[in-house]
Amino acid sequence: MTTGFITRCCASVWISRLLLAWALACGLGAVARAEGAALSALSVAREGDELILSARLDFALSPVVEDALHKGIPVHFVAEAEVLRERWYWADRSVALARRYLRLSYQPLTRRWRLNTSSEQLTNAGLGVSLTQSFDTLDEALTAVQRIGRWRIASAADIDDGGRHLLRFRFRLDASQLPRTLQIGSVGHSDWVISVERRIDLTQELAQ
Repeated sequence: MTTGFITRCCASVWISRLLLAWALACGLGAVARAEGAALSALSVAREGDELILSARLDFALSPVVEDALHKGIPVHFVAEAEVLRERWYWADRSVALARRYLRLSYQPLTRRWRLNTSSEQLTNAGLGVSLTQSFDTLDEALTAVQRIGRWRIASAADIDDGGRHLLRFRFRLDASQLPRTLQIGSVGHSDWVISVERRIDLTQELAQ
C-alpha cells in the first residue's frame, strides 16, 4: 500500500513537471493570477550577498474601502516573496520566505495619510517597529503601497547550492485585520478583494 501511494504521488508530481515544462516552452514562464490587481513589473537582482526584489502593482480601491478609510478604519496589505528550490521527485522546497506588512490609515485631525511598513505583522493594538511615512493625499499614499523597491528577500547563499529555483510573489489586501463587524460583511465581497500572485523562474531571472 505504501509503495503504491508513493508511486502515485511521484507520478502526479512528474506529470505536474511535464505540464510546467510545456508551459515554459509555450512562453508562459511567468504564471500570474490576479483579483482586482495587476502586477506590471517584477524583478529580482543579486546585489552582493543579497537578493533584492522590486515590483510595481496597479489597483484601485473600491468606494467601500475608501469610505472605510475616511472613517478612520485602517486597511492592511501583505506582500510575500518565497524562494523555492525545484524538486522533480516531490513538492518544491521553500528555502527563503520574506513578508512585508503595510498599514494604511487616515488621520482626521491632520487630514494626512499615514503608511506604516514592517517585516512583522502590524495590528491595531500596536505598530511595533515600523517605517512611518505621511502623505497629503490618498493617491500619494497608494503610490507608495504599489511600489516595492529594493526589498531584501533572501541571501544569495540560499540559492548557491545549484539546481533550479523559483520565486513566488503574492500581494493581497488583508481583510482579517478589519474590525470583526466589517470582516463578516467583507468575506467573499469583491469590494474587499485585492490580490495578485506570480511565479517566475528565478534561476533564469538572475542569469539575465
